[in-house]
Amino acid sequence: MAELGWLNIHGHFYLPQSDEERKQQIKTMRDAAFMVPYEWSWSMEDTLAYMDKAGIQMQMLSYLPPDLAKLKKANDYAHELVKKHPTRFGNLAALPTNDADAALSEVERAKSGLEADGFAVSAVYKDVMLSDARMEPIWKQLNGLKATVFVHPNAYAGPTDGRPAPLIEVAFETTRVVVDMLYKGVFRRYPDIKFVIAHSGGVLPMLSGRLGLLGTESWVPNPEGITQAEIKEQLGRLYVDTAATAETGLQPAMKMVGPEHVIYGDDCGVPCSTTNTMESNRQSVLGVAESLGVDGNKIGGNAWKLFPSAAARVTAAGA
Repeated sequence: MAELGWLNIHGHFYLPQSDEERKQQIKTMRDAAFMVPYEWSWSMEDTLAYMDKAGIQMQMLSYLPPDLAKLKKANDYAHELVKKHPTRFGNLAALPTNDADAALSEVERAKSGLEADGFAVSAVYKDVMLSDARMEPIWKQLNGLKATVFVHPNAYAGPTDGRPAPLIEVAFETTRVVVDMLYKGVFRRYPDIKFVIAHSGGVLPMLSGRLGLLGTESWVPNPEGITQAEIKEQLGRLYVDTAATAETGLQPAMKMVGPEHVIYGDDCGVPCSTTNTMESNRQSVLGVAESLGVDGNKIGGNAWKLFPSAAARVTAAGA
């Protein structure tokens, strides 16, 4: 599918805001040691301009606000953006995974009314991890749909050691949650969900060998009886994106999941990303891939197979 161009799975957006709402949101970020410039704002036009400059055909949109009413509005707004630009945007409908009934309702609404391309979940949403037993009915429904599910770390986590969570803590949170999902048998029970883990899988690829070596030893609690072979197979079945991590994260990620399961992501649309950092990371995708004997453009197009409806929109338009 590389001939369709590059697809960025890791793109964010915000709902339309008044200037006062925008400033308050930035103040909240700054209070969490995330020193966002007060003039920062999200713009669809700026996003499209960067996509044109970088040669990105489509960007999947995701936004996971902690308020349920706002989350629903975000899904509606993403749907409107896709209708306006069907060959440039896709919609990963956000799910409120702290509330199974609300999440199941949103899955149905996303598939029937919003024509969502996939789903987005937070590793921890309102203090509920994706490995929590309350997730079971959600995973069951998504497995039946053979859904693509984008897993993003908690964007609202507080600072660690005086530094904002997006700097390094997101990688550790992602890893802790995915490992807990592994040991609780989530990947065993729901093999038809295509999980895409953000930021090259956090530090999971670098620890995957350690998990495979030591993870089934007698001193490790393992109530589900996960085997050494399952650890390798289930971690290898995951997909990972390249957002803000390609320089040092792409090689171990490719070792864990293989080049076909590495998906391009650039973390567009949030204040921790700039045109310069996104372009530097994109060049790292190309450079590191080449050093490993892989065509970086294929990585750029790997996500199309996960989103056949999005691919069909581009193909039908001859974009």
